[in-house]
Amino acid sequence: MQTVRQLLEQKSGRVLVTVTPESTVFQALQVMAEHDIGAVLVMDGGEVVGIFSERDYARRIVLQGRTSAGTRIRDIMTSKVVYVTPEQNSDQCMALMTEKHIRHLPVLEGKTVLGMLSIGDLVHATIQEQAQVINHLVHYIQSA
Repeated sequence: MQTVRQLLEQKSGRVLVTVTPESTVFQALQVMAEHDIGAVLVMDGGEVVGIFSERDYARRIVLQGRTSAGTRIRDIMTSKVVYVTPEQNSDQCMALMTEKHIRHLPVLEGKTVLGMLSIGDLVHATIQEQAQVINHLVHYIQSA
């Protein structure tokens, strides 16, 4: 089972994408589309103050009749950010995502943001780990 640190090291294109609380929702959506991601961290002066996801957009803009061009991220972001540390493992991340019904986990070491993991990252890691176990079992059976 891999640690969060190992998962981050394996991610390709490890660019951390952020917005500010003063960004408009439209600007955040543009950034998310450019990077093909489903969530961005909201940073203020180098500190994490929130997270904004496609789910936030659907529930707090579309369903509430707001406009993305006229709404600031600070007004609709999720301010209680659930995060993990580099020492945690993939199973702990999956359990946390399942419990909290979230799809993105920032990785913090102290107050320093190291990156972000998505549910897709964790599913990919799980599939790789299962493939290795199957491969080992096949070799074991064939050598017996």
